Amino acid sequence: MTWETVIGLEVHVQLLTASKMFCGCSTRFGQTPNTQVCPVCLGLPGALPVPNAHAIELATRAALALGCKVHETSIFARKNYFYPDLPKGYQISQFDQPLATQGGIEIESPERGKLTIGVTRLHVEEDAGKSIHDRLPGKTAVDLNRAGTPLAEIVSEPDMRSPAEARAYLTTLKQILLYCEISDCNMEEGSLRVDANISIRKPGDTRLGTKTEVKNMNSFANVERALQVERDRQIALVESGGRVEQVTMLFNAGTGEVRPMRSKEESHDYRYFPDPDLPPLVLTHLWIERQHAALPELPEAKRDRFM
Repeated sequence: MTWETVIGLEVHVQLLTASKMFCGCSTRFGQTPNTQVCPVCLGLPGALPVPNAHAIELATRAALALGCKVHETSIFARKNYFYPDLPKGYQISQFDQPLATQGGIEIESPERGKLTIGVTRLHVEEDAGKSIHDRLPGKTAVDLNRAGTPLAEIVSEPDMRSPAEARAYLTTLKQILLYCEISDCNMEEGSLRVDANISIRKPGDTRLGTKTEVKNMNSFANVERALQVERDRQIALVESGGRVEQVTMLFNAGTGEVRPMRSKEESHDYRYFPDPDLPPLVLTHLWIERQHAALPELPEAKRDRFM
Protein backbone atom coordinates (compact mmCIF):
# COMPACT_ATOMS: atom_id res chain seq x y z
CA MET A 1 0.00 0.00 0.00
CA THR A 2 1.13 3.57 -0.71
CA TRP A 3 1.30 5.92 2.27
CA GLU A 4 1.46 9.70 2.43
CA THR A 5 4.01 11.22 4.80
CA VAL A 6 3.09 14.32 6.84
CA ILE A 7 5.90 16.33 8.45
CA GLY A 8 5.98 19.48 10.58
CA LEU A 9 9.12 21.00 12.12
CA GLU A 10 9.83 22.93 15.31
CA VAL A 11 13.08 24.89 14.99
CA HIS A 12 14.77 26.48 18.00
CA VAL A 13 17.08 29.31 16.95
CA GLN A 14 19.53 31.00 19.31
CA LEU A 15 19.26 34.75 18.79
CA LEU A 16 22.50 36.61 18.09
CA THR A 17 22.74 38.63 21.30
CA ALA A 18 25.68 39.31 23.61
CA SER A 19 23.61 38.71 26.77
CA LYS A 20 20.86 36.37 27.90
CA MET A 21 17.10 36.76 27.54
CA PHE A 22 16.28 38.04 31.02
CA CYS A 23 19.63 38.98 32.59
CA GLY A 24 23.01 40.47 31.67
CA CYS A 25 25.04 37.23 31.64
CA SER A 26 27.14 36.53 28.55
CA THR A 27 26.00 34.09 25.85
CA ARG A 28 29.55 33.27 24.65
CA PHE A 29 29.93 29.62 23.70
CA GLY A 30 32.55 27.28 25.11
CA GLN A 31 33.34 29.02 28.39
CA THR A 32 34.16 27.21 31.65
CA PRO A 33 30.97 25.49 32.88
CA ASN A 34 28.76 27.44 35.29
CA THR A 35 30.75 30.69 35.04
CA GLN A 36 28.20 32.70 32.98
CA VAL A 37 25.40 32.61 35.54
CA CYS A 38 23.69 34.94 38.02
CA PRO A 39 20.74 34.83 40.45
CA VAL A 40 18.26 35.40 37.58
CA CYS A 41 19.33 32.55 35.29
CA LEU A 42 19.98 30.30 38.31
CA GLY A 43 16.39 30.88 39.45
CA LEU A 44 17.34 32.06 42.94
CA PRO A 45 14.51 33.39 45.15
CA GLY A 46 13.76 37.08 44.71
CA ALA A 47 15.61 37.47 41.39
CA LEU A 48 13.44 39.20 38.77
CA PRO A 49 13.72 38.84 34.97
CA VAL A 50 14.01 41.83 32.62
CA PRO A 51 13.49 41.21 28.85
CA ASN A 52 16.41 41.72 26.48
CA ALA A 53 15.33 44.47 24.06
CA HIS A 54 17.72 43.37 21.31
CA ALA A 55 16.40 39.81 21.47
CA ILE A 56 12.87 41.13 20.93
CA GLU A 57 14.11 43.15 17.93
CA LEU A 58 15.80 40.12 16.37
CA ALA A 59 12.80 37.85 16.95
CA THR A 60 10.49 40.46 15.41
CA ARG A 61 12.73 40.81 12.35
CA ALA A 62 12.81 37.03 11.97
CA ALA A 63 9.01 36.90 12.12
CA LEU A 64 8.67 39.65 9.49
CA ALA A 65 11.22 37.95 7.22
CA LEU A 66 9.08 34.78 7.42
CA GLY A 67 5.95 36.69 6.43
CA CYS A 68 4.35 36.43 9.88
CA LYS A 69 1.89 38.81 11.46
CA VAL A 70 3.63 40.38 14.48
CA HIS A 71 1.17 41.02 17.30
CA GLU A 72 1.38 44.31 19.15
CA THR A 73 0.67 42.48 22.44
CA SER A 74 2.08 39.10 23.44
CA ILE A 75 2.39 37.32 26.78
CA PHE A 76 5.31 35.58 28.50
CA ALA A 77 4.23 32.34 30.13
CA ARG A 78 5.77 29.79 32.48
CA LYS A 79 6.16 26.31 31.00
CA ASN A 80 6.43 24.04 34.02
CA TYR A 81 8.44 20.82 34.00
CA PHE A 82 11.22 19.27 36.04
CA TYR A 83 14.65 18.50 34.63
CA PRO A 84 18.09 18.87 36.27
CA ASP A 85 19.24 21.52 33.75
CA LEU A 86 16.18 23.73 34.38
CA PRO A 87 17.04 25.47 37.66
CA LYS A 88 13.76 27.40 38.11
CA GLY A 89 11.54 24.36 37.53
CA TYR A 90 9.92 26.24 34.64
CA GLN A 91 10.97 27.81 31.34
CA ILE A 92 9.87 31.33 30.42
CA SER A 93 8.24 30.98 27.00
CA GLN A 94 5.06 32.06 25.21
CA PHE A 95 1.93 29.98 24.76
CA ASP A 96 -1.51 31.14 23.67
CA GLN A 97 -0.44 34.73 22.83
CA PRO A 98 2.87 34.41 20.93
CA LEU A 99 4.89 37.18 19.32
CA ALA A 100 3.89 36.28 15.75
CA THR A 101 1.68 33.92 13.73
CA GLN A 102 0.56 33.04 10.18
CA GLY A 103 3.69 33.18 8.05
CA GLY A 104 5.14 31.10 5.24
CA ILE A 105 8.36 30.11 3.50
CA GLU A 106 8.62 29.38 -0.22
CA ILE A 107 10.81 26.36 -0.96
CA GLU A 108 11.82 24.28 -3.96
CA SER A 109 10.58 20.74 -3.35
CA PRO A 110 12.51 17.93 -5.09
CA GLU A 111 9.19 16.17 -5.74
CA ARG A 112 6.57 18.94 -6.04
CA GLY A 113 8.45 21.98 -7.33
CA LYS A 114 7.94 25.44 -5.85
CA LEU A 115 5.54 25.56 -2.90
CA THR A 116 4.89 27.45 0.33
CA ILE A 117 5.32 25.85 3.75
CA GLY A 118 3.17 27.57 6.36
CA VAL A 119 4.69 28.96 9.56
CA THR A 120 2.18 28.55 12.38
CA ARG A 121 3.94 30.76 14.93
CA LEU A 122 7.17 32.29 16.12
CA HIS A 123 7.56 32.85 19.82
CA VAL A 124 10.34 33.99 22.15
CA GLU A 125 11.67 31.91 25.03
CA GLU A 126 14.74 31.19 27.13
CA ASP A 127 16.94 28.12 26.72
CA ALA A 128 17.55 25.49 29.40
CA GLY A 129 20.99 24.46 30.62
CA LYS A 130 22.90 21.48 29.27
CA SER A 131 23.20 17.98 30.73
CA ILE A 132 26.61 16.40 30.04
CA HIS A 133 26.72 12.61 30.14
CA ASP A 134 30.33 11.90 29.11
CA ARG A 135 32.37 14.14 31.43
CA LEU A 136 32.29 12.10 34.65
CA PRO A 137 32.19 8.28 34.54
CA GLY A 138 28.80 6.99 35.67
CA LYS A 139 27.46 10.48 36.41
CA THR A 140 25.66 13.32 34.66
CA ALA A 141 27.03 16.86 35.00
CA VAL A 142 25.02 20.05 34.49
CA ASP A 143 26.33 23.22 32.83
CA LEU A 144 24.01 26.21 33.30
CA ASN A 145 25.94 28.65 31.07
CA ARG A 146 23.29 28.16 28.37
CA ALA A 147 20.33 28.61 30.77
CA GLY A 148 18.51 31.79 29.85
CA THR A 149 19.96 32.16 26.33
CA PRO A 150 17.41 33.88 24.03
CA LEU A 151 15.62 31.61 21.57
CA ALA A 152 13.05 32.03 18.83
CA GLU A 153 10.96 28.91 18.29
CA ILE A 154 9.63 28.65 14.73
CA VAL A 155 6.81 26.14 14.29
CA SER A 156 5.79 25.07 10.79
CA GLU A 157 2.47 23.79 9.55
CA PRO A 158 2.42 20.03 8.74
CA ASP A 159 2.84 20.89 5.04
CA MET A 160 5.88 18.79 4.15
CA ARG A 161 5.35 15.44 2.44
CA SER A 162 8.84 13.93 2.41
CA PRO A 163 12.13 14.01 4.34
CA ALA A 164 13.69 15.78 1.34
CA GLU A 165 11.13 18.59 1.61
CA ALA A 166 11.95 18.94 5.32
CA ARG A 167 15.61 19.38 4.43
CA ALA A 168 14.75 21.95 1.74
CA TYR A 169 12.63 23.90 4.26
CA LEU A 170 15.47 23.94 6.81
CA THR A 171 18.01 25.04 4.20
CA THR A 172 15.77 27.93 3.12
CA LEU A 173 14.97 28.92 6.71
CA LYS A 174 18.66 28.95 7.67
CA GLN A 175 19.52 31.12 4.67
CA ILE A 176 16.88 33.70 5.66
CA LEU A 177 18.06 33.78 9.29
CA LEU A 178 21.70 34.20 8.23
CA TYR A 179 20.86 36.97 5.72
CA CYS A 180 19.00 38.90 8.40
CA GLU A 181 21.73 38.31 11.03
CA ILE A 182 19.19 36.78 13.40
CA SER A 183 21.43 33.86 14.41
CA ASP A 184 24.70 32.21 13.42
CA CYS A 185 22.67 28.95 13.01
CA ASN A 186 25.64 26.84 14.13
CA MET A 187 24.18 23.39 14.78
CA GLU A 188 27.44 22.10 16.27
CA GLU A 189 27.15 24.72 19.03
CA GLY A 190 23.41 24.23 19.46
CA SER A 191 22.44 27.57 17.88
CA LEU A 192 19.87 25.82 15.67
CA ARG A 193 18.05 22.70 16.88
CA VAL A 194 15.30 20.79 15.12
CA ASP A 195 12.44 18.67 16.47
CA ALA A 196 10.53 16.88 13.71
CA ASN A 197 6.93 15.64 13.93
CA ILE A 198 6.06 12.89 11.47
CA SER A 199 2.99 10.75 10.74
CA ILE A 200 1.60 8.69 7.88
CA ARG A 201 -1.88 8.41 6.36
CA LYS A 202 -3.60 6.94 3.34
CA PRO A 203 -3.47 9.16 0.22
CA GLY A 204 -6.54 11.38 0.04
CA ASP A 205 -7.20 11.18 3.79
CA THR A 206 -7.51 14.66 5.30
CA ARG A 207 -7.15 13.52 8.90
CA LEU A 208 -3.71 13.54 10.47
CA GLY A 209 -2.31 10.24 11.69
CA THR A 210 -0.74 9.69 15.11
CA LYS A 211 2.57 11.54 15.10
CA THR A 212 5.91 10.88 16.71
CA GLU A 213 8.52 13.53 17.46
CA VAL A 214 12.14 12.87 16.52
CA LYS A 215 14.92 14.67 18.41
CA ASN A 216 18.73 14.61 18.67
CA MET A 217 19.58 15.54 15.08
CA ASN A 218 22.75 17.58 14.61
CA SER A 219 22.66 18.26 10.85
CA PHE A 220 20.11 18.74 8.09
CA ALA A 221 21.36 15.52 6.50
CA ASN A 222 20.62 13.67 9.74
CA VAL A 223 17.15 15.25 9.91
CA GLU A 224 16.45 13.77 6.48
CA ARG A 225 17.95 10.39 7.47
CA ALA A 226 16.03 10.23 10.75
CA LEU A 227 12.72 11.06 9.07
CA GLN A 228 13.28 8.38 6.43
CA VAL A 229 13.97 5.79 9.13
CA GLU A 230 10.98 6.82 11.23
CA ARG A 231 8.66 6.90 8.19
CA ASP A 232 9.72 3.37 7.24
CA ARG A 233 9.27 2.21 10.85
CA GLN A 234 5.72 3.59 11.02
CA ILE A 235 4.74 2.06 7.67
CA ALA A 236 6.11 -1.36 8.63
CA LEU A 237 4.35 -1.16 12.00
CA VAL A 238 0.94 -0.25 10.54
CA GLU A 239 1.15 -2.77 7.69
CA SER A 240 1.91 -5.55 10.18
CA GLY A 241 -1.26 -4.71 12.14
CA GLY A 242 0.35 -2.52 14.80
CA ARG A 243 -0.55 1.00 15.89
CA VAL A 244 1.66 4.09 16.05
CA GLU A 245 1.91 5.55 19.55
CA GLN A 246 2.55 9.22 20.21
CA VAL A 247 6.08 9.16 21.62
CA THR A 248 9.29 11.17 21.47
CA MET A 249 12.06 9.37 19.57
CA LEU A 250 15.84 9.81 19.69
CA PHE A 251 17.93 9.40 16.54
CA ASN A 252 21.32 7.68 16.76
CA ALA A 253 23.41 9.02 13.88
CA GLY A 254 26.02 6.28 14.35
CA THR A 255 23.63 3.36 13.97
CA GLY A 256 20.97 5.16 11.90
CA GLU A 257 18.28 3.98 14.33
CA VAL A 258 15.47 5.72 16.17
CA ARG A 259 14.39 4.62 19.65
CA PRO A 260 11.64 5.76 22.01
CA MET A 261 12.64 8.24 24.73
CA ARG A 262 9.35 9.05 26.48
CA SER A 263 5.65 9.49 25.82
CA LYS A 264 4.88 12.76 24.01
CA GLU A 265 3.61 15.52 26.30
CA GLU A 266 0.58 17.62 25.48
CA SER A 267 0.45 21.36 26.19
CA HIS A 268 -1.73 20.85 29.29
CA ASP A 269 1.01 18.69 30.83
CA TYR A 270 3.19 21.79 31.14
CA ARG A 271 0.59 23.79 33.13
CA TYR A 272 1.26 27.03 31.25
CA PHE A 273 0.24 30.25 32.95
CA PRO A 274 1.20 33.92 32.43
CA ASP A 275 4.47 34.82 34.17
CA PRO A 276 3.56 37.08 37.12
CA ASP A 277 7.01 38.73 37.04
CA LEU A 278 6.72 39.88 33.42
CA PRO A 279 4.08 42.30 32.10
CA PRO A 280 2.60 41.84 28.61
CA LEU A 281 5.07 42.61 25.82
CA VAL A 282 3.56 45.64 24.04
CA LEU A 283 4.98 46.77 20.68
CA THR A 284 3.78 49.79 18.75
CA HIS A 285 2.93 49.66 15.05
CA LEU A 286 5.67 52.24 14.37
CA TRP A 287 8.27 50.13 16.22
CA ILE A 288 7.30 47.04 14.20
CA GLU A 289 7.61 49.05 10.98
CA ARG A 290 11.12 50.13 12.01
CA GLN A 291 12.13 46.47 12.41
CA HIS A 292 10.71 45.76 8.96
CA ALA A 293 12.76 48.62 7.51
CA ALA A 294 15.90 47.19 9.12
CA LEU A 295 15.63 43.94 7.12
CA PRO A 296 18.01 43.42 4.19
CA GLU A 297 16.85 42.27 0.77
CA LEU A 298 15.78 38.67 1.34
CA PRO A 299 17.24 35.77 -0.67
CA GLU A 300 14.08 35.05 -2.67
CA ALA A 301 13.64 38.72 -3.62
CA LYS A 302 17.30 38.93 -4.63
CA ARG A 303 16.98 35.84 -6.83
CA ASP A 304 13.89 37.28 -8.52
CA ARG A 305 15.66 40.59 -9.14
CA PHE A 306 18.68 38.89 -10.66
CA MET A 307 16.46 36.76 -12.90
